[in-house]
Amino acid sequence: MSNLVITIPANPPERLDKALALAVPEEAALSRSRLARLIADGAVSGPGGVARDGKAKVAEGQEYRIILPEPEPVETRPEAIALNIAHEDDDLIVIDKPAGMVVHPAPGSPSGTLVNALLAHCGETLSGIGGERRPGIVHRIDKDTSGLLVVAKSDRAHHGLAAQFEAHSAQRRYLALAHGVIDAADPRLRGTPGVSFEDGGVLKITSRLTRHATDRQKQAVYFDKGRHAVTRARMVESFGRPPSAMLVECRLETGRTHQIRVHMAHAGLGLIGDPVYGGARRASVKALGEAAQAAAAFPRQALHAAHLGFEHPVSGAMMEFDSPIPADMQTLLDMLRLAKS
Repeated sequence: MSNLVITIPANPPERLDKALALAVPEEAALSRSRLARLIADGAVSGPGGVARDGKAKVAEGQEYRIILPEPEPVETRPEAIALNIAHEDDDLIVIDKPAGMVVHPAPGSPSGTLVNALLAHCGETLSGIGGERRPGIVHRIDKDTSGLLVVAKSDRAHHGLAAQFEAHSAQRRYLALAHGVIDAADPRLRGTPGVSFEDGGVLKITSRLTRHATDRQKQAVYFDKGRHAVTRARMVESFGRPPSAMLVECRLETGRTHQIRVHMAHAGLGLIGDPVYGGARRASVKALGEAAQAAAAFPRQALHAAHLGFEHPVSGAMMEFDSPIPADMQTLLDMLRLAKS
């Protein structure tokens, strides 16, 4: 264990947790939520002894001691799994994840995950993020979604990246193949709650998202509860005669669980291959010919995290990465394009 001594500066916030979050040195990489846990665990002491109330009042010049426990090993084991690495340095690693790989171990997927692979690849370079020696998973993409995500290798990088995702300043653009088309003149779309249009025919979907009332494995659109969520979608190309499918670029302002999938389904533009939110909708054989059968047989949601941009949390440099559309989506895209000819 190590100790960190903090002196409360001038004009501090009244609450202990907020004051400590403001006063701890940046290199300590202690977020307010992490400090709150340390306070609750009795790891913070001040003038009156152990401080267990994060709402306790503080004053300028008071001294607090924080006991930092050593990172605990996790049960997740390293596994030698090949990774497609777009970038790596001492603080972070950018991975181009294939469809079918789970990001973090869960009861149904205890091994073969991205975390297992990172533990093997990074070894002892991983720092004790959140009190555990594990990769700093800042954001996730679904098992059957392919594409880019960034993982922190140091505490400082973890908190710096997390702050950007929380502030919605990180750039995330996805490519998807979806049923239907975006048409600003479509009265059905314009009449859908939470749906609006911006310049250039960009579809904007604004709602709240939380767990479905009866199916706990799904997310659902609400307007009176849940977390604020905003998705923008721009049609890149349409397919069929009449047009009945599209290649769409989706841009996340927020990053909620299943956000693109549930928002697009809410707008009646469900993703091809989506087993959860796709519903009973099928591609039109009359409009798409043989491509309709290929779309119906597509084995996953046709969604790819194609672009990722963020400010490097240590160097401050702007980092941007692009991933080409994967082979399975490209094959379906080629077939859909033939339906236009």
